[in-house]
Amino acid sequence: MSSMTVSEQANAGQAGEETVRKVIQPAWVRIMHWINAVAMIVMIMSGWQIYNASPLFDFQFSRSVTLGGWLGGGLLWHFAAMWVLMINGLLYLVVGLATGRFRRKLLPITPSGVASDLAKAATFRLSHRDLTTYNYVQKLLYAGIILVGIVVVLSGLSIWKPVQFQLLTAVFGGYDTARYVHFFAMASIVAFLIVHIALAVLVPKSLRAMIIGR
Repeated sequence: MSSMTVSEQANAGQAGEETVRKVIQPAWVRIMHWINAVAMIVMIMSGWQIYNASPLFDFQFSRSVTLGGWLGGGLLWHFAAMWVLMINGLLYLVVGLATGRFRRKLLPITPSGVASDLAKAATFRLSHRDLTTYNYVQKLLYAGIILVGIVVVLSGLSIWKPVQFQLLTAVFGGYDTARYVHFFAMASIVAFLIVHIALAVLVPKSLRAMIIGR
């Protein structure tokens, strides 16, 4: 017979439930997040190296922020990271949809909610106490970056194999237009990363949660 009283058992059960609730980011989210982060950084830096070989605009990226050393090297790094990002990203989408995480975390998104939270963020009144729930600005950013990620992959495929994926390339308006779409999608991801990192600096416990889950 257990030596614990009913009250003690109830308290122990409550403590166990609280421990479970403290898990903010499950292991699969953390693992896939960091794999995506590394792959995306490699793709961005190698992509800038590729861009420098045939610029779309009247500027080039500094060699200090590029990867590969030259066009061929940049392409090797880019394609290597591409497969990692595609496979890991696809798994992330499948698991996120199958577990209902995307529905719970990212929906609903309403214009009024976004406007309200943006106003609070602008005046530093947006609360980050409960990391288990995203505010409307976070929902919009995270849902948006998923869509941008899909666009950057598809436009990248249309640039990589414009003949084999000619229908996909046509959807983007042709090879040249696909390059611009790819560039601006990449720029959007860089902008997101800046905001994302700034949030991690301002709210350190969000970074801790993505490392240890709690």
